[in-house]
Amino acid sequence: MDNEQKHKIILFDGVCNLCNTSVTFIIKRDKKDIFRFAALQSDPGAEFIKKHGIDTSKTDSIILIDGDTHYERSTAALKIAKHLSGGYPLLYAFMIIPNFIRNRVYDYIAKNRYKWYGKKESCMIPTPELKAKFL
Repeated sequence: MDNEQKHKIILFDGVCNLCNTSVTFIIKRDKKDIFRFAALQSDPGAEFIKKHGIDTSKTDSIILIDGDTHYERSTAALKIAKHLSGGYPLLYAFMIIPNFIRNRVYDYIAKNRYKWYGKKESCMIPTPELKAKFL
């Protein structure tokens, strides 16, 4: 069984400080080892983008790939939260809010993420103990 079928894949903006902090946050709360990660700018990230026909001009922050399906923006974030330890699965209740409303909030944060949280010159390099979580 390959990684894509065994694990849900999170594609993230590797140069975004908010996205990198989010990845670290998810890893710490991924007690069931559900997720694997790839930067959008990486070779594996580019392969997933191509395979799933993702338009990165519309979504360039967090994308969740679950088998043959992919989720973008607020839906991806809430589906990720559903699998985290602690109280975070409760956030999944926000799925009852219409997508266009959730995505407005999400897009506002995504649009301002570099201004508010900064940007790296290159993608995050995982520590040796976290390397197995990255594709």
